[in-house]
Amino acid sequence: MPVGLAHGVLWAVGLLPAAIAALALPGESLAGTSAVLNALGRVSGIAGLGLMLVAAIFSVRIPGIDRLFGGLTSLWRTHHLMGGVSFLLLLAHPLLLSLAAAEVSIGAAVTVLFPATGGLATWLGWVALLLMMIFLAPSFAFFGPPRYQRWKHLHKLSGVAAVLALVHTWWLARSIPAPWSTVIWSTLALAAVLALAYALLLARRAHRYPYQVVSVAHPANNVVELNLRPLGESLRYQAGQFVYLTPRDRTLSAGQGEEHPYTISSAPEEANLRIAIKDLGDASRAIQSISEGSSVDVMGPYGAFFPAHGNEAELWIAGGIGVTPFLGRARHLASVGHPVDIQMIYCVQDESRALFAEELRALSEQIPGFRLTMHYFYQEGPLSVDFVRVHCEDCGERQAYVCGPGPLNGLARQVLLESGLPRHRYHSEEFNLL
Repeated sequence: MPVGLAHGVLWAVGLLPAAIAALALPGESLAGTSAVLNALGRVSGIAGLGLMLVAAIFSVRIPGIDRLFGGLTSLWRTHHLMGGVSFLLLLAHPLLLSLAAAEVSIGAAVTVLFPATGGLATWLGWVALLLMMIFLAPSFAFFGPPRYQRWKHLHKLSGVAAVLALVHTWWLARSIPAPWSTVIWSTLALAAVLALAYALLLARRAHRYPYQVVSVAHPANNVVELNLRPLGESLRYQAGQFVYLTPRDRTLSAGQGEEHPYTISSAPEEANLRIAIKDLGDASRAIQSISEGSSVDVMGPYGAFFPAHGNEAELWIAGGIGVTPFLGRARHLASVGHPVDIQMIYCVQDESRALFAEELRALSEQIPGFRLTMHYFYQEGPLSVDFVRVHCEDCGERQAYVCGPGPLNGLARQVLLESGLPRHRYHSEEFNLL
């Protein structure tokens, strides 16, 4: 299934209850401004709840499923957008109903929003909306960069909000005709419950792998590469994928028992698992001093950065620790020995920031058709169209893969599109709020 179609199916499922409700509206629902506002209010509430439940269902990280949607980062972008649209629709729901009642009187409009007596269902709806405000707030840039663990804990409120919103809807349900109302909400609620049960009970057994830290390499003063030996079944993965890693080292100053996403830097053929981690926060800073012999849990794999089978010419643009998926892929290509047509541009501030540069140079000599170009900002300035075209004349005809800090990703995208690269040939990997 095409990636765009897969995301479209999610939106279609989330909006299906609202579509059924809209089709079931009687003719008099459009007779007059008040009736139209009332109908819009009811349909917006149903659409908001439908999207909220679908977003909750697909927030569960099932390895492999995310590849249908272009990887976990792509799936979670849809999840975040769907959550935001859901919130706006649910916020519009009571306001539209209140505006509809305002034709009778201001008092009637206020009563719709804040019933004095007998309005428990309405108040449950307000509590659900308030909880959505609390757990969605850190996702918006207005509030600044979120703290990862706090954001994860706040997101647990989404389950409570969904339950209260369902009770509110069942209590006041009158827009979707029976038995469709019961069938639709029961199905979505059951799917959400099963997804939660999977996340809490089954995922830890089915997709969690215990490993032991064999050695810790220090390619730079703020970067480590962990060499992990499996303590049981080994993780099966493709080059460029990532995992959630949970360290169990009790001597760590932060991050012990917390899971964070990190890209795999080893090749799938290797017996051990290698993961490169840069100091970018409390947990990643603490893991720089992880003890050899300590254990970690690995969950995954996730991601679809590189295609499972690809024979087209490729352009790689890496920056900083974003070199990791390319390193894993290069190690894999060196292992299999097949000829390729890959141009890699590695962007760093200066030579001291070029992680794994020597190994990449060695790999470029081992892999037929693999070419490495270093781009140093202090010499070349920002990445430019001219620089890319000089070192990759046919850049607009290749599949382009970009991974690095946010500013570089944005600049690389602009440069490549200006160089004639079609949008569907541009692929990037980011880890924002995963």
